[in-house]
Amino acid sequence: MTPRFRDLLALEPLPADELTFLLDQSKSFQDIQKHPLKKLATLRGKSVALAFFENSTRTRISFGTAAARLGADTMNLQAESSSLKKGESLLDTVHTLDAMKPDCLVMRHAASGATHFVAQHLDIPVINAGDGTHEHPSQGLLDALTIRDRKGSLENLNITILGDVLHSRVARSNIHLLGKFGCRFTLCGPAMWVPEELEKIGPPGAAIRRTPRIAEALEDADVVLVLRVQNERLHEPPLSIGDYILLYQLNAERLRRARPDAIVLHPGPMNRGIEISPEVADGPQSCVLEQVTNGIAVRMAILFLLIGGAAGEAPLTAESSRESTHAAD
Repeated sequence: MTPRFRDLLALEPLPADELTFLLDQSKSFQDIQKHPLKKLATLRGKSVALAFFENSTRTRISFGTAAARLGADTMNLQAESSSLKKGESLLDTVHTLDAMKPDCLVMRHAASGATHFVAQHLDIPVINAGDGTHEHPSQGLLDALTIRDRKGSLENLNITILGDVLHSRVARSNIHLLGKFGCRFTLCGPAMWVPEELEKIGPPGAAIRRTPRIAEALEDADVVLVLRVQNERLHEPPLSIGDYILLYQLNAERLRRARPDAIVLHPGPMNRGIEISPEVADGPQSCVLEQVTNGIAVRMAILFLLIGGAAGEAPLTAESSRESTHAAD
């Protein structure tokens, strides 16, 4: 039976078969990225509201591009111009957007759980584009798609996550998704960013260990996920930028401890020379640009399933995507 999705708020509650379905649907939209003409008519006449109450460039542009390539219109609300800065409540702002009759709301907010709260008050699909330190579902999906493309499978991989795991919604979404495929996790970073409670955040039975030593963390790694470190946190004692580079930067010498075919992911934007060296960021094991391309495919699939699927359209296949492309040419 084909899964039906009302919203996409988190990956934690989704079983492995539904996650696989989302990734399989994204494959068709990957193919579309290779076409000279990428504009489809799939969601012509539909509109997507992009409500980013927290600053974002990559995710907002990626969702906007995904909507445009499906033929949908977009309406944008950004943090710097948000009415919340004038005292309006989050719910009032969202209801105002809803009154403009979009077919879907894509929302980023600095508060964990904000998208769940909003979804309870709206009748249109809501997509979580990142909420606080909770989850970033589309990032987790695009990372998984990139891993599956490079490694051939998501099953039983050794995943190393480097950096500020405590504050990372990207790390949580990756653990919730990949843990359902038997992946094992090693979390590495300064002690205050990798506390003991993180060993319990994955799905039941997930193997999660911590180590403060990067050499140990990288042993036999199949995938290395490097997290962006917020600059302001590198000025908080007892850690300095120099200390972080010395102890935790992923460079070419350290990467050699991982498996020879290990791949490197980063959610961006990168602090080159701090959490990752330029030679690794631009090297053959880096999948950073593939992640960006796959992000559009994943977000096209999500929008199609939540908007087109809500209208009763059949799930997309590689063949139907080609037919839709010709219809839009």
